[in-house]
Amino acid sequence: MSTAVPIVADHPWAARRYPWLLLLGLLTVVALLFVHISVGTVSVPPSQVLAVLTGQPVDELTHTVVWHLRLPRALIAVPAGAMLALAGALLQALTRNPLAEPDLTGASAGGVFFAVLWLSRSLVGWDLGTPGPDLPLVALVGSLAAGGLVYSLSRGQQGNVIRLVLTGVLVSTILRSATSVVLLRNQNAGGSILLWIIGSLNGRTWVHWGTLWPWALLTLPLGLACAGVANTLQLGDDVAAGLGMRVERARAGLLFVAVLLTAAAVSVVGALGFLGLIAPHLTRRLVGNDARRLFPMSALMGAGLLLAADVVARSITQPAELPVGALLSLLGAPFLIYLLRRGNR
Repeated sequence: MSTAVPIVADHPWAARRYPWLLLLGLLTVVALLFVHISVGTVSVPPSQVLAVLTGQPVDELTHTVVWHLRLPRALIAVPAGAMLALAGALLQALTRNPLAEPDLTGASAGGVFFAVLWLSRSLVGWDLGTPGPDLPLVALVGSLAAGGLVYSLSRGQQGNVIRLVLTGVLVSTILRSATSVVLLRNQNAGGSILLWIIGSLNGRTWVHWGTLWPWALLTLPLGLACAGVANTLQLGDDVAAGLGMRVERARAGLLFVAVLLTAAAVSVVGALGFLGLIAPHLTRRLVGNDARRLFPMSALMGAGLLLAADVVARSITQPAELPVGALLSLLGAPFLIYLLRRGNR
């Protein structure tokens, strides 16, 4: 089976229409943002949503639903989806493997493990206050620690991408097993813990937005700026070295940025699987494999997919809400099978 990402090549159709595609993607995300805020147990017409956002007078219920419940949730979905998709695009370029996704770094499993341990901290005798605003920061620390562990264990053999992949899988498996042990010992907290394992936007508030947006402001431009390095690495280690690039340093830099993107997103929305796999693939079909076009469009694709998936997840199970991570897993599994079958041809 051949799963290598194609060498960077020109994509004339996308090159000619790329600015329009980028604008269309941005307008689509804005439209989905309004749909996301409008749809729910209490339907709010787009005109009322616009009235709340522009400060016009509306009834108290509409203002509460839009401003305090739905707007922060929708705003969080945009950078979180963009960050996970961009992390996936970075990793696929780094490993030259289209099946790579953010969970490969161990950051998702690390963030979930620390969050679950924090929620169950009575098991280990901790007394560190309520989990509310501290929980995303705890998950962020866990994600960064796991990503650092993966890198430190995988370095040592220059150009050995397989070692990085296997180390990421191993660390993620160990952390998931540790999370399962915590769950088994604290079954009373299963509901809140399960949301972190599956990934969810339920209950996200302005506190979570305050945690996410500074990291998004830092990491998204940083990830987009890596496009040139990613393009060179996709040509192969020998060619990249021949062009004067320090391959190991470049690979470490891309991995670090991917870990940061994943860690910040996971710290707020939990382990949303498959988004970082699906979004870059769909984008690559539109704009080709040139990272200068692929990375920005992947970010927009990830934001749009997460908004749309959350709308569907909320709509099909009213009044209860299906975690969006569960829906993404249901969609992602067939997509992965399709990629594997396509690679065998």
